[in-house]
Amino acid sequence: MGERVAVLGASPKPERYANRAQRMLRSHGHVVIPVNPAFAAVEGLATVPLEALPVGLDTVTVYLGARRMLPLVEQLAGRAPGRIILNPGADDPEVVRALEAAGMRVQLACTLVLLESGRYEAA
Repeated sequence: MGERVAVLGASPKPERYANRAQRMLRSHGHVVIPVNPAFAAVEGLATVPLEALPVGLDTVTVYLGARRMLPLVEQLAGRAPGRIILNPGADDPEVVRALEAAGMRVQLACTLVLLESGRYEAA
């Protein structure tokens, strides 16, 4: 069984990187939890509010810019994920500092590239 991965900023639009990552994570055997309050479901999976994510999930892969991400840092820290992947566009230095200050392990990477290249490693 793969990791439990939350996709923060999940999108139902197939052309969006968050959507592509969600599909690719599932095809690699990971359990995906889409997080986006704007949608009831993404790719056939019910979205989950950030505060309802399971504590201690393996990875949160982020597709939100700094303006939307910074207010969520404390709440995300309460979920105690094994790591946070900040994808290109979400890799703001202020976000990195805030996540690390809250005790989270941050990886600056592209989830799609990690999966495609076989470098996606367990948290």
